[in-house]
Amino acid sequence: MNFGTVELDDDTLAFWRDAREFFDEHVTAEVLEQERTDGDGFNEALHLAMGQRGWVATRWPKSEGGADLDPMRARIVALEWARSGAPYVLASTTLLPPIAIRMFGSPEVQTEVLPGVADGTVRICLGYTEPDCGSDLAAVRTRAERDGDGWIINGQKMFTTGAQFSQYCFLLTRTDPTAPVHAGLTVFLLPLDTPGVEIRPIGTLGGERTNFVYLSDVRIDDRWRLGDVNAGWTVVAAPLSQEHGIAADGEDPTIGGPYLTECEKLLAEFLRWAAAQSTDTGTPVLDDAGVAERLGEAIVSVEMTRCAAGPPARVLSSDLLIHIASQLIDIVGPTALLVREADRSAGNGAFEAGFRFAPGTAIYGGSTDIARNVIAERFLGLPRSTPRRSTK
Repeated sequence: MNFGTVELDDDTLAFWRDAREFFDEHVTAEVLEQERTDGDGFNEALHLAMGQRGWVATRWPKSEGGADLDPMRARIVALEWARSGAPYVLASTTLLPPIAIRMFGSPEVQTEVLPGVADGTVRICLGYTEPDCGSDLAAVRTRAERDGDGWIINGQKMFTTGAQFSQYCFLLTRTDPTAPVHAGLTVFLLPLDTPGVEIRPIGTLGGERTNFVYLSDVRIDDRWRLGDVNAGWTVVAAPLSQEHGIAADGEDPTIGGPYLTECEKLLAEFLRWAAAQSTDTGTPVLDDAGVAERLGEAIVSVEMTRCAAGPPARVLSSDLLIHIASQLIDIVGPTALLVREADRSAGNGAFEAGFRFAPGTAIYGGSTDIARNVIAERFLGLPRSTPRRSTK
């Protein structure tokens, strides 16, 4: 967002400068290179430094380890975080389960887990998706069966990003296979050092690392259960709403911000490339009317989208990144498809990397199709969509 039209007092401007200096200091070239190489979506040193300031949980009260920032200052931290290009994925997913932990966890579990979330020493991955169920979370098959005062869990989760750096997994399981799909689910906060848990890496088209998590006769004490047995759908409702942007008030860095930063990086790389290029007629590329029109449209779209929040921001930012990444490949030509450090690679592989990364943003953190349904049903009051019936 361009704060040029927002009146900020001197204290807020000083805070903004401090936030920018913090990220400039901690998001070094080495941090960015590590993320490009490993695609982990997490840097522990940065995360712990943010935790010391209460910036892992900017809106939490100071009594709970947060910074107790107002929405404006929390938004500034989010914008500077996104601007820096710092890894953010695990930091964002970690903040979703505490919503349910506060509502459904025992006082013992809350005391054990939440302070570590705030100071950065505890991270939580999301155990939702399975090989046979993606957006339809009610179709999970991972089984949890009673065993005395505990549970035995068997199954597998996939796309559990950040599991290799996490202490817990917010795990959705099926505890009653005979009940209707939404009624037979139970949620556990699974300590990932429990015997029987195995984490294996998955590489994505966009160069990121995510994970399979295999659960083989994992025994967990009942104290790690969140909410009532078979009431898991109620437990996951609040974290899912936050993840999909329904409950967001605009300061959450996961709601569009990083995708718009990717747009800006691609556009900046294009400007650097275009400044040294000419068309077949010898005219500077930036003087070409068609190029100027596309570039202007992209820049305006980024600024407009940055003002959005919630599900609309989720949809617009992903769609815009996909569009811009494709447009720049089209303008630059074949050398834009060459990888980093390849001979004659335009932008040193930035366009190629952006083109690979962009499509995945349509499914990260709840797909854009889900966000569109949320907009239609909860914002516009339209009727729920009905499943297509098979014509076979």
